Amino acid sequence: MNAYAIGKFAPGRCSDWLNLNCTGGDSGTEPYLTAHNQLLAHSAAANLYQIKYKSSQRGIIGITLVSHWYEPATTAKADVDASKRGLDFMFGWYMNPLTRGKYPKSMRTLVGKRLPKFSKEESRELKGSFDFLGLNYYSSYYAAHAPHLRNAAQPAIQTDSLINATFEHNGKPLGPMSASSWLCIYPKGFQNLLLYTKKTYKDPVIYITENGRDEFNDPTLSLEESLLDTYRIDYYYRHLYYLETAIRDGVNVKGYFAWSLLDNFEWESGLSLRFGLVFVDFKDGQKRHPKLSAEWFKNFLVKS
Repeated sequence: MNAYAIGKFAPGRCSDWLNLNCTGGDSGTEPYLTAHNQLLAHSAAANLYQIKYKSSQRGIIGITLVSHWYEPATTAKADVDASKRGLDFMFGWYMNPLTRGKYPKSMRTLVGKRLPKFSKEESRELKGSFDFLGLNYYSSYYAAHAPHLRNAAQPAIQTDSLINATFEHNGKPLGPMSASSWLCIYPKGFQNLLLYTKKTYKDPVIYITENGRDEFNDPTLSLEESLLDTYRIDYYYRHLYYLETAIRDGVNVKGYFAWSLLDNFEWESGLSLRFGLVFVDFKDGQKRHPKLSAEWFKNFLVKS
């Protein structure tokens, strides 16, 4: 999306009509082509490993995907269907081929000929080409049916799903916002996504490979103030609660990785955001200082 639909990440491609100063591209075709090639590359690597290396190394192959949860904006069937399309266009885009060998029906219907097709051999090799799923979860959205987004003359992946994804509906926020503009904190969405994955995609083995929240890098705060991240403790407490609930409901989660151990260079936001359990002093040799959340997490692990 960011690289081939809106041009924010390298190689910076998108349709000219979006007027986003891209280097060229087509937001209605290239995102689907790149994802298609990613899936084929994964399948090829997984099958090569199975044939040539697995018997001697006894390793396993996984794939890591990120997904939001989409909550229907209302109880109307149109919005319930829209929430399912939101999942199809983000998560099912990859999980359907990996478990069924084809893209979700909603994508095939709405994208049509712009969506690549798998050959019978490609479909067969894709199905089951992973031993575990790495799942990144951060945020959730309200989803409302938005038929007015249909535009045959200027198609784009941003509008193909015909949903309006927002963080609030009729003045009611889904949850509090973190520092990143895309991160709406909705812990229940974590459980919902895990249960949906179990039910929809053949109960895979799951490792949570990323889950966390950020704060702004505020240079006016003292070091002592920067380490008092009680809001991060609250985030992990609530998400781990819903993770445990999902496990009790039969979701096959085998591991959990908090994002992140350290404050990092965060994509186009650079050093302006901090995700770490440990504060990194970028002005003093990158010295490490555990935040309050690091102590909480250590105690949580000890008691568990």
